[in-house]
Amino acid sequence: MPTSFTNIDHLTIHLLLLAVKATPFQLLQLLNRDMAKEMQKNSMYIEQNDPEGDIRKDFLDDDGRAKRTGTWVTASAHIITAVIGSGVLSLAWAIAQLGWVAGPAVLMAFSFITYYTSTLLSDCYRSPDPVTGKRNYTYMDVVRASLGGRSVQLCGLAQYGNLIGVTIGYTITASISMVAVKRSNCFHRHGHHVKCYTSNNPLMIIFACIQIVLSQIPNFHKLSWLSILAAVMSFAYSSIGIGLSIAKVIGDGPHATTLTGTTVGVDVSASEKVWRAFQAIGDVAFAYAFSTDTLKSSPPENKSMKRATAVGVTTTTLFYIMCGVMGYLAFGNDAPGNFLTGFGFYEPFWLVDFANACIAVHLIGAYQVFCQPIFGFVEKWCNKRWPENKFITSEHGINVPCYGVYHVNSFRLVWRTAYVIVSAVLAMIFPFFNDFVGLIGAASFWPLTVYFPVEMYIARTKIRRFSFTWVWLKILIWSCFIVSLVALVGSVQGLIQSLKTYRPFQAVQEE
Repeated sequence: MPTSFTNIDHLTIHLLLLAVKATPFQLLQLLNRDMAKEMQKNSMYIEQNDPEGDIRKDFLDDDGRAKRTGTWVTASAHIITAVIGSGVLSLAWAIAQLGWVAGPAVLMAFSFITYYTSTLLSDCYRSPDPVTGKRNYTYMDVVRASLGGRSVQLCGLAQYGNLIGVTIGYTITASISMVAVKRSNCFHRHGHHVKCYTSNNPLMIIFACIQIVLSQIPNFHKLSWLSILAAVMSFAYSSIGIGLSIAKVIGDGPHATTLTGTTVGVDVSASEKVWRAFQAIGDVAFAYAFSTDTLKSSPPENKSMKRATAVGVTTTTLFYIMCGVMGYLAFGNDAPGNFLTGFGFYEPFWLVDFANACIAVHLIGAYQVFCQPIFGFVEKWCNKRWPENKFITSEHGINVPCYGVYHVNSFRLVWRTAYVIVSAVLAMIFPFFNDFVGLIGAASFWPLTVYFPVEMYIARTKIRRFSFTWVWLKILIWSCFIVSLVALVGSVQGLIQSLKTYRPFQAVQEE
């Protein structure tokens, strides 16, 4: 996913980005309101105590906000750490559907497209000039400055639709991982031949209850310890998955693999082969979501960001290839949709348990990072729409032991609780990790990673219609649209097929 820009201290955003593979464009809507107040206070303090403005030059950037301290090195680190998330869990399955030729080729193609469009977006940070122009702090600000009109609404629709899809997907993934812990212990006690079925629904309810409580915490973004914990969990389960795959290959030898992946007539039917290949493309698209850091003004941010993007995308592509290739070697054409919950690994059971527990902990924090912008958007709109409504605007103080006064807003309590419940219900209806991951990736990749960055670049640089560059960029847009469309259709078909065979009181099998 394309890069983004913010003026928040780079350590703060680093902690948040470590927690999930998300863009700061999504995180900014959560952070900007409180950070703006803090920056305003800091600016007023400096102005009162330093009439000459010398200190201001040291602490504020050219736009009056906190001075940016990030470099291409820190930005590269943030990109690398932010992508190591739940998207890696399905890469072995994706390679198994596509084979040794198409699998790595698709990974490399998405890598190149993501890098190229991100470099185009880097030049949109400032407008109209990419070096000296006014900064744009959110994705929608960039779209508004470059395209304007209906494009802003379409961008918002794509962004918030993606956020909603991810929160549902994270509910599914967390519950499947918690179920996997129970099943792993069952297999260890009773043997691998026992079915050990467990329903996902009770664990989805537990996950939703946790999220209802967390959703009511004010200034959630200030819980930096949770972000650090989530970052550690993300690296832990990804590394454990690779390590177990390598151990399996060494111990049992490589499984049967082919140049074209799953074999028609042996592993799948001809139609299944096509649909699964399309869905695998969506899974790869979901994995390629990354973000960037706050960069200091010198050297120019766009140049530093392009360098950081090159380093970050190259490194993460190598990591993805390692996950996909080692997983495919370990499982062959029978690779599960989620290689940590599909029980290709049974032992050591405690390590499998730990990896799945890491996923659950990671996604508890990640869910909040994605849903807070949705909460903020709806609450802000309702406050503007009904400013006199006491149910929406009034707050009541409650003394909480060991905390102090907690301000309860009735609308916030009802609305946020309702959102979590609805997302959990939808997750119960569609509890299919692989299908849902492909759906989210296919739906969000084209508009946010390809269409808007390319169209903004064309508009800003005033490329002449039907020139070579214009034609090439339009070909890129429509080619990616077709690829995303077939991936979306494949994922929808996968959801339909999974629903037909779904047994609601048994654990979901990631085949």
